Amino acid sequence: SPQVQPFLPQWLAQPKLVQKRIKDNLVPIRHVPGIHPRLLKKLQMNGIESFFPVQAEVIPAILQSASNGYLMGQGGYRPKDICVSAPTGSGKTLSFVIPIVQVLLDRVVCQVRALVVLPTKELAQQVSKVFNVYTDGTGLKVVLITGQKSFAKEQEMLVQKKVTGYCSLADIIVATPGRLTDHISQTPGFSLAHLRFLIVDEADRMIDDMHQNCLNQVVKAAFQVEDDSGSNMLFQRTKPGPVTAASSCYPQIPLQKLLFSATLTQDPEKLQQLDLFQPRLFTSVYSEKKTLGTENEQDINKKYTLPEGLSQCYVPCDLNSKPLLLLHFMLTMKFTRVLCFTNSREASHRLFLLVKAFGGVTVAEFSSRLSPNERQRTMKEFEQGKIQLLISTDATARGIDVKGVNYVINYDAPQFIRTYIHRVGRTARAGKVGVAFSLVLRIQERRFLRMLKDAGIQDIKKNPVKGNSLKPLVQQYEEALCKLEKTVK
Repeated sequence: SPQVQPFLPQWLAQPKLVQKRIKDNLVPIRHVPGIHPRLLKKLQMNGIESFFPVQAEVIPAILQSASNGYLMGQGGYRPKDICVSAPTGSGKTLSFVIPIVQVLLDRVVCQVRALVVLPTKELAQQVSKVFNVYTDGTGLKVVLITGQKSFAKEQEMLVQKKVTGYCSLADIIVATPGRLTDHISQTPGFSLAHLRFLIVDEADRMIDDMHQNCLNQVVKAAFQVEDDSGSNMLFQRTKPGPVTAASSCYPQIPLQKLLFSATLTQDPEKLQQLDLFQPRLFTSVYSEKKTLGTENEQDINKKYTLPEGLSQCYVPCDLNSKPLLLLHFMLTMKFTRVLCFTNSREASHRLFLLVKAFGGVTVAEFSSRLSPNERQRTMKEFEQGKIQLLISTDATARGIDVKGVNYVINYDAPQFIRTYIHRVGRTARAGKVGVAFSLVLRIQERRFLRMLKDAGIQDIKKNPVKGNSLKPLVQQYEEALCKLEKTVK
């Protein structure tokens, strides 16, 4: 029977397609219209001469939607919300940082006008770093709130109490959901009444992880009328609706949502929860066919894109040989800069101890066991090549931009295609090459291949490793196991 195609709203069904071949489609920064000379100079100082395709499409779109500064567009039109679905490592962060800094460049009064919400501390740190680079010397204030500092300290960074009332110390806030909701409910004088941009990065995860409530609270706070001294009544907002004579008698600040993700859900009901306004979708998640009209059903259903320089292999194996395979890759094949994923914190910790007991490999673990400072240090040492093997869980590594990963090893095969996409997308970033190996138990093999095939991923090669090549490691491995049992006891 023919497959029932879900009914997609037009914006999902007919997105603006973005080239996914990063290398062949770089756009010199000067060719992208409307970027402020000051920012062009900053980009060049940071070694950026051209934009990736996503950046070249999305930056002008956001700038265009804010061509009136923060107020309603021409004729009282409210800017459309924007969704961007593009592979990991395709430059999503700069595509919102540049236009937002530019729109805020000539602000006079400091108010929270842009809020970026991210699922993890690492991501939030990364994004605030990029904002700091581009706001440096502009007078715009970027504040990071992730719970790494005490609540009181964060409050001091956000608002200041004056005789006349509270004033904001932040123009741009980068935050994780938990801490953000705390400030909305508990910090006196913290106001989102002037919020112009709400950026949700890793949007699918934010919807999935029940952070939905956080986003609702942000929107609610954005539409609260301030009453401290009546001075802010000038920019009162009305809930989005038709523009009437009454609603247009004072200038309004519209709230525009910008959603970014590598795996933006295609599920209209989920997106419905985000209550988007006439959204536009930019996506590079589609099949590139050389000739039009020859697409078969399968290509139409391709949902995900992977970085272009990525090669994928899988190794059929049994449970006992998994640790040996990892040691074989590290010691015999001499892999360097390997990011290795397990499915749980326990598995990750145990594997770390085992490799350490075996010896000969510089290894570290990257999980929620570590303090943020330790995580940063580990990351740095990995990027400098002092650590050859980093063993991680999905939650910790989601979205982080690790420089120079040569190999991703799925020590535990991922259960969901989305997890697979995010893991293997940690290598081959920004047009470089990388290899992903998945260790797949024989009983999982069919399901694993099926999962990839359903997602339109055809080019994964079977890469069996002969038992003979593992033999030399066995004795030392068994000794390491004994050592480990002792320490665990």
